[in-house]
Amino acid sequence: MARDLILRGGRVLRAGASQPEFLDVRIGAEGRVLAIAPQLSGEGAELIALDGRLVLPGLVDIHQHLDKSRTRGLLSNPQGTLDGAIAAYRAIAPNITRDEMIMRARDTVEACSAYGTVAIRSHTNIDPQSGLRGIETMLALRESCADRMRIQVVGHVTSDATSMLPESEAWLQEAIALGIDAIGGVPAYSSQPLAFLTMLFDVAERSGLPLDLHIDEHLDGGRVLFDALADLTRERGMAGRVVAGHCSALSAMPRDQALRSIERLHEAGVAVVTLPAANLFLQGRAADRLAPRGLTRVRELLEAGVPVAAASDNIEDAFVPTGSGDLLEIARWTVLAGHLGLNDLRRAFDMVSSTPASLMGLDDFGLREGARADLLIARAASVEDLVAAGTLARTVLMGGRIVASSDAIASTAWIP
Repeated sequence: MARDLILRGGRVLRAGASQPEFLDVRIGAEGRVLAIAPQLSGEGAELIALDGRLVLPGLVDIHQHLDKSRTRGLLSNPQGTLDGAIAAYRAIAPNITRDEMIMRARDTVEACSAYGTVAIRSHTNIDPQSGLRGIETMLALRESCADRMRIQVVGHVTSDATSMLPESEAWLQEAIALGIDAIGGVPAYSSQPLAFLTMLFDVAERSGLPLDLHIDEHLDGGRVLFDALADLTRERGMAGRVVAGHCSALSAMPRDQALRSIERLHEAGVAVVTLPAANLFLQGRAADRLAPRGLTRVRELLEAGVPVAAASDNIEDAFVPTGSGDLLEIARWTVLAGHLGLNDLRRAFDMVSSTPASLMGLDDFGLREGARADLLIARAASVEDLVAAGTLARTVLMGGRIVASSDAIASTAWIP
């Protein structure tokens, strides 16, 4: 019979708190937080003694491509460019079976879960090579992994499909009927970028789904869509429901021009996701000296009040040949490559936890009464230390149930 669970003696990072506190957490049998307070009664509950371990909300990866995950060994991108990666995946996409895709994606989900990720938003290709096969497969994965990962599926219109507006709109309508969670696409690939972007807003407005787009993943500061994105967001009343991924070209624009666009994004209510692994690997390879980092202007966006999350993007494929699935690694890369400061480690944690959870609409996220107990327990001196050093001694709870652990959590006891 299911019982309540008490997490005893942990340092708990409650929602809205600046620092962890020594508190107990009571989790109900249905997997939600019932109480957070010092010295809770253990009556009628199972106890886990934490001996000062950190108790944190889980990690949230708002931008992955699970449909492509772990395909590195099947293809080649010798130049390491974005165009090369697109061409390499396009060549193998027609021959990837549903079973192969779901097997590789599940391996990545398991790896991410073990490191503390409790939710993933997967941008899933809609293009002439894949049609809706990837969408159907990721929706099946969403259901099969529901006990250990909250997965959202984005209908990601990419490649040649970005210049096939009637066909892409029809594909998106079919994907919506199948049950996708958000609308996405890459306007910069389109022969008609503004028309394509407008079509995506039209579909999102009709369906009521949020937008999560790849915006200006390149370093041409004279060819950008930031202002158009801000204008459409404001005109359609979609503040807080539009996410712009990559935004690399902000770093290629003159600073004053970039700051003006950033302010427009802020005023329109657009959030940004930085993808340091992909941008470090793919961008700036043509430079003959002082190769750019390729990231967006992370500091300036944060200073302007734009919500900024960090995410994995691709894991072991043509776009990013590496990737452990550890979002704390991505947080460290964001601090380093994004030129954040010594005092920004806690902010970097929020960029892979509470901020992306909010952008994904996970209203029951966080350490507070009534929230789902999707938690990360870790041996670390502080949240800052956890980001800086990345301890492997972690335990992950989904709905109050342990789904992964690399730590010798103290033995449990039942208090009748």
